[in-house]
Amino acid sequence: MDSGQPIIATKPAAGSDACPSQAVMALLAGKWALSILTELARGPVRNNALLRRIEGVSQKVLTQNLRELERNGLIERIDHGTVPPSVEYRLSALGHSLDRTLTGLDRWAEQHKAALLEAQAQHDARALQQE
Repeated sequence: MDSGQPIIATKPAAGSDACPSQAVMALLAGKWALSILTELARGPVRNNALLRRIEGVSQKVLTQNLRELERNGLIERIDHGTVPPSVEYRLSALGHSLDRTLTGLDRWAEQHKAALLEAQAQHDARALQQE
C-alpha cells in the first residue's frame, strides 16, 4: 500500500486476468487490513483507539490502510466537525457484507487447521527425503 498505486484498479493491467476476487484478495493480503476490518466489525472506532488495539502498527501505516479501505468502499470515515478534531471509522454496508464472508473463511480455517498443519508436515518430510 505504500506505492500509492490503487489496489483495485479501474482498468485491468495489460496481460492481467482482471479477476475481481484476486483484486480483493490483494487488498486484504496486506499485513494490517484484516486486523483493521476485524476491529471495525465490533463498531465505530476512533483513530487513536485503533492504533492502541492493533499492536505493532504505526500511525503512518494505519492511516495509509484506512485511506485504502475507505477508497475501496469497505469503511467510512466520520468527521464529527469538532475542535479538537474527532474522527471515527466504521464498516460500510459493503464492509459488513465482506465481514460475513470473512467470518465463514475464519470458521473454515479453524475447522481445517489440523489438516493444513498435517499436510505441511507431510510435504516437508517428503522434501527432506528427496534431498
